[in-house]
Amino acid sequence: MTKLPAASGRRARASIINRDVFPHAEGARVTPTYMASERATRATARSIKMGASASKPATTATGGPSSGKHKEAKLALAVGGIFFAFSTFAVMQEDVYATKHGPKGEKFTHTFLVLLVERAVNTAVGALGCAAFGRTGIDVPIREILVSGVSQMLAMATGNEALRYVSFATQVLGKSCKMVPVMIGGVAAGRKYPTSQYLQVLVVTLGVVVFNMGKSKPKSAADNSAFGLGLIALSLGADFVTAMLQDHVKAATRRRNPRVTNAKTSMFESMAWTNAGGFVAALLTCLATGQLADGIEFTRRHPAVANAIGAYALSSVVGQLFVYFTITEFDSLVLSTVTTTRKIFSTVYSALRKPENALNTTQWGGCGLVFAALGYELLEKYLRRGGKRVKKA
Repeated sequence: MTKLPAASGRRARASIINRDVFPHAEGARVTPTYMASERATRATARSIKMGASASKPATTATGGPSSGKHKEAKLALAVGGIFFAFSTFAVMQEDVYATKHGPKGEKFTHTFLVLLVERAVNTAVGALGCAAFGRTGIDVPIREILVSGVSQMLAMATGNEALRYVSFATQVLGKSCKMVPVMIGGVAAGRKYPTSQYLQVLVVTLGVVVFNMGKSKPKSAADNSAFGLGLIALSLGADFVTAMLQDHVKAATRRRNPRVTNAKTSMFESMAWTNAGGFVAALLTCLATGQLADGIEFTRRHPAVANAIGAYALSSVVGQLFVYFTITEFDSLVLSTVTTTRKIFSTVYSALRKPENALNTTQWGGCGLVFAALGYELLEKYLRRGGKRVKKA
């Protein structure tokens, strides 16, 4: 084998390198400096590619970024939607239960049948939403959601049924304390709340109680039966269980999907399965109490009731869309705070719109407590956010 001179060998190796790197530049000379530069360029490109891959934002179960940049905007949307939808819902509810029918002035009292229709319509809308917008594709804890739907329906049913045995003021006064069992349910499920949130719940609850105590009472205390008060207590107990179960649902979703960042069910999945559980519970209750047959017979004699129930159910759909949006994006305590304070805002609006509904001094004092608690929370969030900006600077 003929041995090439040293200089010829270097030129041959350079030529081979040139053909590998720049095939079109046959015979071009490659210096050691150029090769070092080329290696550095390739290393930089590899590091940039790896860095870009590593810096991609984590995605949620729905494929979006997991950062909470727009929490305030989402909360504003939830509050506005719930305030509007449930103000309309209250009017529709009054049409169902307060309207007198026929020459005898009969009123519709079959609350479980109304809940059955409402849950059926909401289940259907939730299922249509899943079909139209797609499911999250994660492992959904269906059993846990169904159970929470049963407790939620029982909370509404016992609260509505209590109106047959106690005055409206007593029922509202009892349900004003809803935030307390909801918070206790969250604590029992393992949630931790800051001290300021405990104080806020206490002040808001006190404000709502003072507000309702200032109302004129159409019925005396003697009209409030022990059975009706027991129903209110059961309703509050169901609120406690529902809050605990809803937090369990979120924990179960994360536990079943460990590879998904911030795994959560969509609002339509939650709406469909929760109302499905409530529908089954309402159907069994209707059959057990005889309200299914009696209620259908009443609507047959007074068709206007069927139209009112249909409008009531449709208004419930709009409200529930915002409810499940709030539960999905936040938690049950935020939802309870919004729905509780919504009643006061609606009453204040009614008082400003109609002079005959003017509030007395006690009621304005209750409003002041609620507004002060909510204003303090907003101020605290603003100061906390400002502090973070100072630290970053």
